[in-house]
Amino acid sequence: MTSSAQASQVQDQLFSPLSLGAIELRNRLVMAPLTRIRAGEDGVPNQMMVEYYTQRASLGLIVTEGTFPVMEGRTWIGQPGLETAEQVAGWRKVTESVHAAGGKIIAQIMHGGRIGHELISGTGRVVAPSALAAPGEIRTPEGKAPHPVPHALSAEEVAQTIADFTQASRNAIEAGFDGVQLHGANGYLLHEFTAPGSNTRTDGYGGSPENRARLSVEVAASVSEAIGADRTGIRLSPQHNIQGAMEEDHQDALATYRSMAEGFAPLGLNHIDVLNADPASEIVQLIRTVSGAPLIANSGFGVQTTRDEAVRLVEQDLAEAVGVGRSAIANPDLARRWELGLEENQPDPTTFYVGGERGYTDYPALEDATLKN
Repeated sequence: MTSSAQASQVQDQLFSPLSLGAIELRNRLVMAPLTRIRAGEDGVPNQMMVEYYTQRASLGLIVTEGTFPVMEGRTWIGQPGLETAEQVAGWRKVTESVHAAGGKIIAQIMHGGRIGHELISGTGRVVAPSALAAPGEIRTPEGKAPHPVPHALSAEEVAQTIADFTQASRNAIEAGFDGVQLHGANGYLLHEFTAPGSNTRTDGYGGSPENRARLSVEVAASVSEAIGADRTGIRLSPQHNIQGAMEEDHQDALATYRSMAEGFAPLGLNHIDVLNADPASEIVQLIRTVSGAPLIANSGFGVQTTRDEAVRLVEQDLAEAVGVGRSAIANPDLARRWELGLEENQPDPTTFYVGGERGYTDYPALEDATLKN
């Protein structure tokens, strides 16, 4: 085999079909969940969001932005929800349009926990595993404010949280999504339980690595029972150490995520999406091996994931699929550009969170005539 043929074969692996549980992907490029805060005040997806997601339907799988299951879990002004009938109906317009364009789309269910504010949720409190405020500030309707000290969830309230994730997942299926991804990463509620830096509980959900892993496993099990494990995935960010969810003891982190992966293993999850700068690292591959779930690798939180990196991760069998963020924002036809090795648009970070169509739906796709040249 010639070197050019070998290179083509390697490249083709990234653009080959993949089965994730009940979902058939046309290629192994996954649009990472990306906070864009373009929904209305009521959390209902709008026509602009329909266009945005539909433009990117040629990617193997779209994971939506973090979507709150209940208002108490709302983190951002402009964040969409999956709680009300109106929100479900708004998302149904998105999923129908994406499916009509040949795409697959899953909803990321995200409870912000202590990364929120009562002025954003309107519920009078924020909640967390422990009464520890997150570091830093958050933007509220009245301007920036320190993160408030959260209410520490009781055991009964933890059970209700599991029910909230489960109902939101049922709502996602009603809205036409192909599945869900539970947000267990980046310092939001599930990760707050996982990380010793944000969880000082002394009951069955705190203390030991096994106890801190427990809520993520129980939520995944409940959602799997409700909608099918073959449509249920979860996102993790081991030792990302962000938003005060600190996991600085490597051996503790290994024990925690091993326990979590062991809890996932009997379920047969659709996928595990791991955000980590080094997908080849011990902790990422431990999660993959022990859980037995297909891995979506995402190495690009600090740096933009490149085409060569994505090709390498699949070629070296470090992941079944690759999550891509900023390149997917700037290139609605990213799969075609990468498959053909064509030039990319560059993302404009100043437009990521400002609302409106600029930097959202106005990135140009390549014309068919250009692709034929």
